[in-house]
Amino acid sequence: MSNPSLLILPGDGIGPEVMTEVRKIIDWFGAKRDMKFDVSEDLVGGCAYDKHGTPLHDDTMAKAQEVDAVLLGAVGGPKYDSLDFSVKPERGLLRLRKEMDLFANLRPAQCFDALADFSSLKKDVVAGLDIMIVRELTSGIYFGEPRGIIEEGNERVGINTQRYTESEIDRVARSAFELAMRRNKKLCSMEKANVMESGVLWREVVTEVGKDYPDVELSHMYADAGAMQLCRWPKQFDVIVTDNLFGDLLSDAAAMLTGSLGMLPSASLGAPMANGRPKALYEPVHGSAPDIAGQGKANPIACVLSFAMALRYSFDQGDEATRLEQAIEKVLADGYRTADLLGEEGKQPVSTSEMGDAIVAALDASL
Repeated sequence: MSNPSLLILPGDGIGPEVMTEVRKIIDWFGAKRDMKFDVSEDLVGGCAYDKHGTPLHDDTMAKAQEVDAVLLGAVGGPKYDSLDFSVKPERGLLRLRKEMDLFANLRPAQCFDALADFSSLKKDVVAGLDIMIVRELTSGIYFGEPRGIIEEGNERVGINTQRYTESEIDRVARSAFELAMRRNKKLCSMEKANVMESGVLWREVVTEVGKDYPDVELSHMYADAGAMQLCRWPKQFDVIVTDNLFGDLLSDAAAMLTGSLGMLPSASLGAPMANGRPKALYEPVHGSAPDIAGQGKANPIACVLSFAMALRYSFDQGDEATRLEQAIEKVLADGYRTADLLGEEGKQPVSTSEMGDAIVAALDASL
């Protein structure tokens, strides 16, 4: 049997730095847990434009379609701001999502106890928080037609269309139900069925899909009420499923409950491949942070946690994913902090590589 394959796309800014630390983790699992990966590496974003004149070369896109999972760092930077929209670094990421048909975006919001004081909410509200938002990624108002800015009478009108088919709702709902089955069997679907016909259809389809998952407790909530409840008592939720627009808003709100953007991973999943695993792209939520690139200040944890998600969802290694997450929890509990996590004046932060080394040491201690 061949080893599982992983395409690494470090990208721009701090992407290569944080990905170097992920490579340490991958090497550790190969040496200490006999988990060998066939790892290849390529370009995406601004660095791909610098070499090929495009943010994603066709050959790279073809590789992404063939591997078991793609792990991406970050794309973009001010040096590319003047480029035509069609070749901006972000177009490389969007092409990956579109052509791989990655319709389910998984955004966890997990608050490690050691970082509970970093949240703007009270410690007892966020300590131990572990929720997952499943956002539909390839349809909805961001893609619906008609769209554009038109002239109407004496003024301009901006138009965007919220559009969902039953099949689009069905497949993301099933992804969320499957995820709920692997967690605490609790799913909340959020929409605006009170004022939007697309919300009515969303609620009807999710309810129908729920009949195939009788063990999952399904609830429905209007998205604005959901945003309020996320701020009031987020631990009432486990898995949330919602559309593209509301998922964009709610996942960013939930992300800040944890206190640091540098801690947040994500996964974008598509339809199952021949091996039964979904097509998948894993990436940290943070951007390329060009202001600190090359300085050893970047926090690699979000990218490492993205690899943990790959272990769990692409490689069926849930126990090893938990091992890695617990190693990160131990490192934080022991007081290791990159610059973005420093709350105490005068305390010396660890570098990007030192944080990676500390995680490897904690993995060694787990054996």
